[in-house]
Amino acid sequence: MVVQNGKDVLVKVDLTGDGQFETVAGLRATRISFNAETVDVTSLESAGGWRELLAGAGVRSAQVSGAGVFRDAATDERARQIFFDGEMPEFQVIIPDFGVVEGPFQISAIEYAGSYNGEATYELTLASAGALAFTAL
Repeated sequence: MVVQNGKDVLVKVDLTGDGQFETVAGLRATRISFNAETVDVTSLESAGGWRELLAGAGVRSAQVSGAGVFRDAATDERARQIFFDGEMPEFQVIIPDFGVVEGPFQISAIEYAGSYNGEATYELTLASAGALAFTAL
């Protein structure tokens, strides 16, 4: 993977449930992290006293966060609706020259801010809410 523009990392949401994804408008910074809990199965018989982990066990999760300015009324309204209704629609996260992560996410936090002489901004945090699919680009 070569150097990429940060603006090419996109977060998209299925606005109507029909599989058509729209970019969440106005994001200036985006981050995705993947996590896997470990299951320790170390015993007195573990070779050399080294920790042993159970392969394929534990809970996997992903978190997406982004910050920016609202620019598009449809995606702004949909993000608020998803949060207040507790919905878990399909999202896509596009990572250039790497792949697309798709699956259900819940908006676990949405924050709004603004200063007297600046634009209104927001921060959004998504938590995976089911199995995610990865498609390489």
